[in-house]
Amino acid sequence: MGGDLVYTAYTEGVFTLVSLSDSFIVNLCPTGMVPRRAKVPHVPITPLEIARDVKRCYDAGASMVHLHAREDDESPTWRGERFREIVDAVVTDVPDIVLVVTTSGRDWSELEKRTESLCIEGPARPEMASLTLGSMNFVSGPSVNSPEVIKGLAHAMAERGIVPEIEIFDVGMVNYANYLIDRGVLKPPYYFNILFGSIGTADVSAANAAAVLAALPGAATWAFAGIGRSQLAANSLALSLGGNVRIGLEDNPYMEWRDKTPATNAALVERVVRIAQEMGRVPATPQKAREMIGLPPVVRA
Repeated sequence: MGGDLVYTAYTEGVFTLVSLSDSFIVNLCPTGMVPRRAKVPHVPITPLEIARDVKRCYDAGASMVHLHAREDDESPTWRGERFREIVDAVVTDVPDIVLVVTTSGRDWSELEKRTESLCIEGPARPEMASLTLGSMNFVSGPSVNSPEVIKGLAHAMAERGIVPEIEIFDVGMVNYANYLIDRGVLKPPYYFNILFGSIGTADVSAANAAAVLAALPGAATWAFAGIGRSQLAANSLALSLGGNVRIGLEDNPYMEWRDKTPATNAALVERVVRIAQEMGRVPATPQKAREMIGLPPVVRA
């Protein structure tokens, strides 16, 4: 499929033609910090399991992977050595995928621990890293992101040439992003993951989506994610609006919430790709995803 799709928009009494890219980015979040095998039987844990799962999802259409690290006992870890084991395994199986690492403060807040994942060098060095622009409450507890730590993480990423994967949970976090952009803390390219459905932040709705998108800086690439049962709705909304998607077991453990059918990462990717194809959209290759975001080319093979 070539070129862009075009649709008609009506704004303030005027019809205009709007270009809608036929390519979209599938950003896979395969593990996170919370899912455990007892409740999420298909969550990958070891470096080899994660790499094999990423390869299955890559074959299904994923072009980007957002990685957390787990010890073999399933506990989350900040250790740089474990991150290196994981990214090395991933790029061995999928050399061209866009590599993103977490700097999550959900289980620890110290800047020194949260920057460990940024320090990997060599072919498997991360291209992007998560940067959550505010504190919030999840069902299981708080995620604390102080202004000092946010700026420290942004500075550490800039020093290493790593592009922030800006995580947004409500419109106030977009406002803070614009504040940091105005002060030169954040610089282009801008990639925003917009996460809906967490109990303490914005739910998935047309009104919330419109508010967040209207507040984004110009030339931003954006994706919608949904927590739990909100995942399918958020992904579908993003596809219909010309955006990209984040998907995976980190955010949603079930294919079907009515009977709690366990999901696999590959099945979640395959479903969202089917939905996108019905809309005339196709998953971007990693090379195309880098062009869309504004990342430099990467050769790891």
